[in-house]
Amino acid sequence: MSLDAQRRTPAPPPGGWDGLPVFPKAVKVELQLTEQRKNLRHATGTIRAKRALRASEVPNWEELRDAAAAIKDRVGRHLDSYLEQAERAMLDAGITVHWARDAAEANQIVVDIAKAKGVDEVVKIKSMVTQEIDLNEHLERSGIAAWETDLAELIVQLGHDLPSHILVPAIHRNRSEVREIFTEEMGRYGLAAPSGISDDPAELAAAARAHLREKFLRAKMAVSGGNFIVAETGTLVIVESEGNGRMCLTLPETLVSVVGIEKILPTLADLEVFLKLLPRSSTGERMNPYTSFWTGVTTGDGPQDLHVILLDNGRSRVLADPVGRAALRCIRCSACLNICPVYERVGGHAYGSPYPGPIGAILNPQLHGVSDPKDQALPFASTLCGACNEVCPVRIPFTDILVQLRHKVVEYKTGKHPTVEQGIMKTVSWVMSDGKHLEKAELATRAAGRVLGDRVLGPMPVPLAGRWLRARDVDAPPVETFRQWWKHHRAADGKEL
Repeated sequence: MSLDAQRRTPAPPPGGWDGLPVFPKAVKVELQLTEQRKNLRHATGTIRAKRALRASEVPNWEELRDAAAAIKDRVGRHLDSYLEQAERAMLDAGITVHWARDAAEANQIVVDIAKAKGVDEVVKIKSMVTQEIDLNEHLERSGIAAWETDLAELIVQLGHDLPSHILVPAIHRNRSEVREIFTEEMGRYGLAAPSGISDDPAELAAAARAHLREKFLRAKMAVSGGNFIVAETGTLVIVESEGNGRMCLTLPETLVSVVGIEKILPTLADLEVFLKLLPRSSTGERMNPYTSFWTGVTTGDGPQDLHVILLDNGRSRVLADPVGRAALRCIRCSACLNICPVYERVGGHAYGSPYPGPIGAILNPQLHGVSDPKDQALPFASTLCGACNEVCPVRIPFTDILVQLRHKVVEYKTGKHPTVEQGIMKTVSWVMSDGKHLEKAELATRAAGRVLGDRVLGPMPVPLAGRWLRARDVDAPPVETFRQWWKHHRAADGKEL
């Protein structure tokens, strides 16, 4: 196969994220995938146990969580100032800074840089934000191949699949499935897997390493995200476990980093808190094997043309919500996914977004709004058990935000299509808002009681009470109200209501 033929990235499923059904429909399919449920149960259970062990080793773990939440909240309160400070620092260090209001602008900036450099392929570091904006698909439509270099992302890409976990994108696959993907697909897009390869993890990793090496060596441009940007110095930070990120950060001539505007930290001292929390909460390690810092261009060392795209894409909308803005504290550790009983059973694809689990349930509806049925369903994809609250390293109040989002969804739906229940609740609200209103309502129930006597009404009609009262008896309204009873029985004591 020619090199030109190989420079087309594997296509994702038809429709990508948009092609997935809404959560209530998706779960009916996902729950039937017994092998996937087995894979998820094993993987999330293992990661949970490691996280708990590593967190227990830190005597001031809860204080670190408090500090991280406070730092992130401070960033949110003064985000405009910190972004301007970070921009000045990055410009002074020789980085070209771009601002993108939405996914379309960010994607176009990356394409324009690639075309200006004359490249037809890029290597990528695992990045949630580039998944969020569908960068790979946009590059492919522009004739530019985007190669994922993280092992799990490579598995997903070669499998024409979508990631189902923030930390472990291929968590729904077992090693036998990975062997099949490598055997069938690797040769279509580069160096083929060795003949007769087994499902031994070491052999699979070696095949991936050999397959990716030629891409690393020939790539002229890399694309990354960013775990943090330090405002005071303009330093970008990426943490990873495999070393593929370090290859992307050092070998290509051009590096483009797409970073959400919420990833700012004020100082390097603040970074210390998060470098203690993140690895323990994500991979269950005391520290990441690879932690990369870069501050601008250094002649003869690493990429000589650095670009940073600061992306909004709905984050300003989230920041404007006093309760929901806490979601922007997220450091993408995935601890909430690994503890969630819903995620463990249905997997990430059911959420229809790169952000699955509890963080997806609160972030997606805020980034996009609640007009789309897929986003409307997500706040209800939770038992409200609160386990995510307990493990989140930055103390995001998931359940509070979920309840608020459920309220917003109901308001949106009933605002367009008023319901019988809504009319009943408004009537009850009017009755209970004033004592005189209540007295008038009592007169009506008294009249009804005289007509019906002491009979039992039996099951109520569906429009009035729905399924709950179909099999339940209801007593007739009383012929005497409480106010009347009080007057008759307490008047002798000289007491008034």
